[in-house]
Amino acid sequence: MPIATLGKKVPAFKVPATGNTPLTHQDLRAQLSILYFYPKDNTPGCTQEGHDFRDHHAAFKKLGAAIYGVSRDTLTSHEKFKIKHAFPFELIADSEETLCVLFDVIQMKNLYGKKVLGIERSTFLIDQEGVLQQAWRKVKVKGHVEEVLAAVKTFNRA
Repeated sequence: MPIATLGKKVPAFKVPATGNTPLTHQDLRAQLSILYFYPKDNTPGCTQEGHDFRDHHAAFKKLGAAIYGVSRDTLTSHEKFKIKHAFPFELIADSEETLCVLFDVIQMKNLYGKKVLGIERSTFLIDQEGVLQQAWRKVKVKGHVEEVLAAVKTFNRA
């Protein structure tokens, strides 16, 4: 499977998302799109990151940007997580790791002294033509959403 590359169109994909709607690469071409990858629903850092995107959702929407959260959790888990935290954006259930492989976010991590393969917190900005414009890897939650919002503002001025 190909890997998404900066400056190039995101390869074709189709993945299940909340709202009973699959998401495809073509759906990303309607507006700027932000894909943020997080390790697991209902964990402290992932919940905070979701809250931060939720709390800035109106600003992103005003700039013409759609937000999608991505993890390997199931659709059922995502639907509950979305409702519980009132996320106004869809969550992608990537249990088959389609997008995780495409964006190369599965990395070896140290979890309580044990090596495990998991999602490296990452965010990607894709333009209206489906081209990957920016990538943030090894994301720290605090201040990240504001950084992404600033990038979207800058991108819209270009």
